[in-house]
Amino acid sequence: MLLWLQLLFCLAVIGYAGYFLSRYGDIIAEKTGMSASWVGLILLSTATSLPELVTGISAVTFANAPNIAVGDVLGSTVFNLFILVILDALYRRETLYSRAAQGHILSASLGTILITFAGFSLLLDHAGMSPALGHVGLYSPFIVLIYFVAMRAVFSYERRILSEYTEVSAERYPDVTLRSAVKGYALAASAIVIVGSWLPFVAKDISDLMGWGQTFVGTLLVAAVTSAPEAAVTISAMRIGALDMAIANLLGSNLFNIIILSVDDLFYSNGPLLVHVDASQALTALTAVMMSALVVVGLIFRSQRYAVMGLTWVSLGLFLMYILNTWILFQHGH
Repeated sequence: MLLWLQLLFCLAVIGYAGYFLSRYGDIIAEKTGMSASWVGLILLSTATSLPELVTGISAVTFANAPNIAVGDVLGSTVFNLFILVILDALYRRETLYSRAAQGHILSASLGTILITFAGFSLLLDHAGMSPALGHVGLYSPFIVLIYFVAMRAVFSYERRILSEYTEVSAERYPDVTLRSAVKGYALAASAIVIVGSWLPFVAKDISDLMGWGQTFVGTLLVAAVTSAPEAAVTISAMRIGALDMAIANLLGSNLFNIIILSVDDLFYSNGPLLVHVDASQALTALTAVMMSALVVVGLIFRSQRYAVMGLTWVSLGLFLMYILNTWILFQHGH
């Protein structure tokens, strides 16, 4: 019971601090003029993905639980796409996909490329082909390169779209100073670093106690906890009517989540990280690829009608894929 309470405590702190981290990150980007640059775009996607980053580094160094680290990263990509199902259920004016901007197709497609490359590298390592640079897998620098090319492409596209609206936008946070925003950002980041470092140990203990595999615990429980900021920010954005900001946050976080694999690989000293994890992690990567492809289909098809239970058929498909992936990993972890 104590272990589950510790997990709930981690969820509460990460969710609460993560919301403020992204809010203060947005304020800093605006006050410094970074919001108009791709550095600002990276700052905001880093903010909501900080729990995955800290948890991953702690898992591969202090906790020696590589499966929890990789499961968290890949599980978070699947969980972020599952949040779209919740968005679709909550958004009652019209269907989510008929209202969303077409530009999300770009970030969803680039995310699919990155996730596919991660899954491909994992299977390649398990096939005995694992080229490395010292203890780091050769895939890691390629992931970083693809990420920065992808972010540059997303920024260039968004800036081109925004240039059509030339009027100067009003300052969104006139009552908050840059100094208080930096202080708030540092406090929220500190809380996430402390709790995120502790989370892999809680997850490892739950894995041992329940007899569940670390891959399952990392992909389902840890990923759900570290994705709390994305859920909080996304639902808050939807409540103020900023639906496209909500969707962009989820798809942008998926791009950043994959680069965390490279960071974890750098900190893992026992050799290339993906060699030392279960091959079943590739199932989660492939599930994320199928879910991303389904989101692209939804954004192109722009369904106007609900299929069942107030969900479009795209969201229904995303929900079923998430449940299927969870069930397969649960069966595998026993």
